[in-house]
Amino acid sequence: MATITIKQIGSPIRRPESQRKILIGLGLNKMHKVVTRQDTPEVRGAIAKIPHLVTVID
Repeated sequence: MATITIKQIGSPIRRPESQRKILIGLGLNKMHKVVTRQDTPEVRGAIAKIPHLVTVID
């Protein structure tokens, strides 16, 4: 299965609770943390909801 690498570039401070929960669901909780997840529509949808907090690394 294909994987996707995600890096947190924004802080969840002063963000809505739903955006914080999305970060936690992706496994991100600290600035500049990098995680690898399977490339599924669910993960892509979560990234689409918080593009100002995360970036996709090629």
